[in-house]
Amino acid sequence: MARTTTRERILDAALAAWGTRGYEATSLDALAADLGITKQSILYWFPSKEALLDALIARSAEELAGAMETGLDGAGDGWAKVEAVVRSVFRLASRRPQLLGLVREVSRLGPPASTRMTVELQPLLRRASDFLEAEMDAGHMRRHDPNLLLLAIYSTVIGMVTEVDVLRALGEEPTARSLVRRRADVLQLLRSALMTS
Repeated sequence: MARTTTRERILDAALAAWGTRGYEATSLDALAADLGITKQSILYWFPSKEALLDALIARSAEELAGAMETGLDGAGDGWAKVEAVVRSVFRLASRRPQLLGLVREVSRLGPPASTRMTVELQPLLRRASDFLEAEMDAGHMRRHDPNLLLLAIYSTVIGMVTEVDVLRALGEEPTARSLVRRRADVLQLLRSALMTS
């Protein structure tokens, strides 16, 4: 069994805090207290709060891309690939909700954090855009701007899995069962918006 290093423990604690409470709401002192270490121990591994965020973005983007790539590798063509990506993101949301919470938080923070996340995910985004373009060219999907479509899919999926307060305001208590129902709803919405037949 592999031992978790102090560096990994710090990244895990930052993910848990920033993916739920937010980046600005959690100081390095609070992270250190949660971990039972000193702030100087965090600064040994990461020279600043921004450096810690940068390292966490890199690790999180790699994990998110890996989950989507795994979903895509086993998928067929066309709609099956779209469905595989949505399912993999929802699966990740059920296992690691703080990861998608961090993605939402990084988007909210804006540059330079959001730029770093975009750069990290760029190869995956380019692959997705090229796939959508090819499916549209082949007449399998309705014609849309692929990049705008990716943004809409991203916003819908991230919102459905991370906006707990909004879901509660709409009368839905976030549970594993409601997550499965939301996934089915998102897939149905995307299918009717994208597919030509």
